[in-house]
Amino acid sequence: MNKTAYKPVIGLEIHTELKTNSKMFCSCLNNPDEKKPNVNICPVCLGHPGTLPVINEEAVRKTIKTGLALNCQIPEHSKFDRKNYFYPDLPKGYQISQYDLPFCKGGFLEIDNKKILIRRIHLEEDTGRLIHSRAEGKDCSLVDFNRAGVPLMELVTEPDIKSAKEAKKFAEELQLILRYLEVSDADMEKGIMRVEVNISLVEKEGELGTKVEIKNLNSFRSVEKGIEYEIKRQEEMLAVGKKIIQETRGWDEAKEATIGQREKEQAHDYRYFPEPDLPPLRHSKEFIEKIKFEIPELPRQRRERFEKEYKLDEKSAEIFVQHKELGEYFEKVSSELRNWMKEMGKKENSEEDVFVNTAKLAANYIITDLQGLLKGESVESGKFLITPENFAELIAIIYKGEISSKIAKMVLEEMFETGADPSHIIKEKGLTQITDESDLEKIIKKVISENQKVVDDFKKGKQAASQFLVGQVMSYTKGKANPQTVNKLLNELLTK
Repeated sequence: MNKTAYKPVIGLEIHTELKTNSKMFCSCLNNPDEKKPNVNICPVCLGHPGTLPVINEEAVRKTIKTGLALNCQIPEHSKFDRKNYFYPDLPKGYQISQYDLPFCKGGFLEIDNKKILIRRIHLEEDTGRLIHSRAEGKDCSLVDFNRAGVPLMELVTEPDIKSAKEAKKFAEELQLILRYLEVSDADMEKGIMRVEVNISLVEKEGELGTKVEIKNLNSFRSVEKGIEYEIKRQEEMLAVGKKIIQETRGWDEAKEATIGQREKEQAHDYRYFPEPDLPPLRHSKEFIEKIKFEIPELPRQRRERFEKEYKLDEKSAEIFVQHKELGEYFEKVSSELRNWMKEMGKKENSEEDVFVNTAKLAANYIITDLQGLLKGESVESGKFLITPENFAELIAIIYKGEISSKIAKMVLEEMFETGADPSHIIKEKGLTQITDESDLEKIIKKVISENQKVVDDFKKGKQAASQFLVGQVMSYTKGKANPQTVNKLLNELLTK
């Protein structure tokens, strides 16, 4: 068979540790940054006989909040169940999870104008962590129970995803949403968000292929590469008549290959039954409405608003969406810019035109120059000294043509170091722009006389020669000459 005839059918299971003060069913600290093993533990999360779990209400609220943000239905009734299996990092010998009555059902997330359907979102407790090591010349496995019992939210999609790229985009967008909702840091490097992929190949639409699961992918790159590898592996097997077995595979980052681990369990293998130590839950309409009211503007809405309100291009808007705190700083600067409107406005431009132009200018300086100075630090850091008002003042000065772009960069660097306002820096350092035409004409004549060969090139039609001469004038004046005035005078003198 021609292997190109097979189409991938992909579903995702995404596990996310929720940002709560305590664990899911006990009062132990939920701290993903804890380095010392087995300190945030108690008899409840270690599964000691006679202990009873108590539901963490905040974890329930954050799961429902996520479901509402993803267009899910929130059933009135839900419950917890026991999922029975033995594993060294599961201290009770079972996991408290949800089976047939999860907190969230249905829903969707739109990626590139396509709705990826969500089957369910449920809440469970996380397992401990195994550390595979070597001691006294022998391989050994150590277990850290700090993570055991941490609230773990699981989102399951329908098998609507058709490519590795689409799966990666879904996971990236979900991470953004979780951060906007402030339900989780969703840091994949720390294991706070983990992606599992279910993938099969089908020859005809509507048919079901044999499903293979790839476990615990901990980066977006791994999600994409893992799916690409598995599609290729299954295609090659089917092309020579081999059967795909239903199994769980791991991802080997070094080899960039999936590795067989075990045959995949079925739901009945876990012997689900209602958790006897926890009561069923009922969610009132008032409770749901209150949570719905807490949902902030989400990434997709922010993209659309930034492009519409500030007329930003798609790339700039996306940077402000990805870096939420930078987008919020940009909006504060833009708000301050409105206060400069009347001073900056010109008769031929409406106030809205001026605002859009200055907002775009501010976006450009924030995305390029300011981010370069920040070097990965946040504008919310206590070390960041430039107030939105001072940044807006700098943009106003640039817009009015009072300083050149070269001087603007110098002023911005000084503002970044000291927090001083731009007008003070310009005055103190003597950076005021040279606009007097008679002064500039003398400098331009000097530059022309020192660069006769370049002048001859200009007269032969080489326009680049003109830009070289402008650069010489700007260098001579240390960037303080008005570029527009320099261009005008230079062209007048050269054409004479």
